[in-house]
Amino acid sequence: MADESFKVFVLDQLSELPELRVKAMFGGYGLYQRDNFFGILMDGRLYFKTDPQSCARYLARGMTPFTYEKGRRVVSLRYFEVTPETLESREQLVAWAKRAVQDARHPKRPAKRP
Repeated sequence: MADESFKVFVLDQLSELPELRVKAMFGGYGLYQRDNFFGILMDGRLYFKTDPQSCARYLARGMTPFTYEKGRRVVSLRYFEVTPETLESREQLVAWAKRAVQDARHPKRPAKRP
């Protein structure tokens, strides 16, 4: 039930984002603005989509990426945990969420190898 109350808290903090929706996925929740998948709620943590530039902001604060196990491998995605301080500030959280939506809308794909 703690995850449910965390979900309610995050959705309340992000309530000024238009067309925000949440979808159950893999034991957690995906956050969407319109069709842009920009966040993950899992195990009482919030992760936002990043690109190489925005990722640096999370790393500078010591935050870790979302990972999951696939067979014997640990897979890391470009979603990084949001800091507790950011979670507590509605204004900061919305600003970071808007950047995550932008990163989800325009993913930076690595160049193909020749």
